[in-house]
Amino acid sequence: MKLLMIAMRNLWRYQRRTLLTTALITLGVMAMLLFTSTAGSFKQMMIGQITDSMIGHIQIHKKGYVSSIDSLPLTMNMKPKMVEKAEAELNTLNEQGKIEAWSPRLKFGAMFSNFNETTNLRLNGILPEKELQTCPELPSRIIGDKPENLVEPGSILLPELIAKGMKVKVGDAIVLVATNRDGSVNGMNFTVHGILEGLSGPGGRDGYIHLEDAQALLRLESTEISEIAIRLAAPQNEKLVMKALKSTLGSLTNQQGKPAFEIHDWEKLSPFSNIANMIDLMTLFIKIMLAAIVLISVMNVMIMAVYERIREIGTLAAMGTPPNRILQLFLTEGVLLGLVGVAFGLMLSAISIYLLNQAQISFSFGRQTGLILEPVLLWKDVIFASVIVLSAAVLASLQPAWKASRLNPVDALRQV
Repeated sequence: MKLLMIAMRNLWRYQRRTLLTTALITLGVMAMLLFTSTAGSFKQMMIGQITDSMIGHIQIHKKGYVSSIDSLPLTMNMKPKMVEKAEAELNTLNEQGKIEAWSPRLKFGAMFSNFNETTNLRLNGILPEKELQTCPELPSRIIGDKPENLVEPGSILLPELIAKGMKVKVGDAIVLVATNRDGSVNGMNFTVHGILEGLSGPGGRDGYIHLEDAQALLRLESTEISEIAIRLAAPQNEKLVMKALKSTLGSLTNQQGKPAFEIHDWEKLSPFSNIANMIDLMTLFIKIMLAAIVLISVMNVMIMAVYERIREIGTLAAMGTPPNRILQLFLTEGVLLGLVGVAFGLMLSAISIYLLNQAQISFSFGRQTGLILEPVLLWKDVIFASVIVLSAAVLASLQPAWKASRLNPVDALRQV
């Protein structure tokens, strides 16, 4: 306690320098936490828009499907027995509270015609109730009045790009023509049920029809699906659920002894994972800059403190103060600077984040507008910032403190 009181007194003797250094550390902590919380909010918003309106958190496919997904191969669909095994495992995970919902999808390419022009279209055959549970934000992409049901037999949700290009609106009749894996062609009439706002990247041009219509259009005799999209009860448990699925479904083999299933998280299926990784990388750079700022500022203060107090250090040594006590004194001063800076930085960060949430700052992502930024100060970020600042303060104090503890009392007392 005496050592702490002496260290506090020594810092207060040089008020201006101590206040400037503390302010610099405070601003560094505040800048890092504000950037981390806002960048994290944008990242989670981006991930939420992708997983909750299109992909889901995890997807299950037949082995080899994802590598050829651009061509939407019907030969890589999961047969009824595979679907039963997958759903049995998903039921188990659902009972354990790890999975909230899942949705079977039949994906294929088709020709779209408004009776005057024709173009290509990617389609998803879905069960509306299951799709809404798995991707609850999908209805928010529907432009204009939201239909009572997501999609009904005989209707289609059309991507905005196709609707504008083909001059089609809600209520219009259109024709879909598809080729099944045997090469036979089939066509069916549909009514436009709604227009979907586009998203950037794969999936932004996909249309949706009822799964029964998709099977009828492709003339499938059995219930085949291309993928199963999964929504997790807690997205932070993604790795645990992936591990569980890979240990069960991933270990199953087909008649040739090769893996039957492949399981992918949203990062493997969406190019936006690269943007999320860039956000994490920028956050890391900010943290490194913070550590450098604290290191340099504290080291500068401690070096100046040693040079200005050489005679004082010599007096302490001449009075019998052991070198390790002098070392502890200067280390304590450095740690105090870090502690005060962290305390004020955390307080100001909490106030700033509260004000940002009250301001309701909105931004756009892809074609989505009006997304509200909701920064959150996480405990792991607070702990990390505190540890990195205090560690930098200790490291910055070590060299000056070591130099002070090794000063020769006679030489120090001669110092003018």
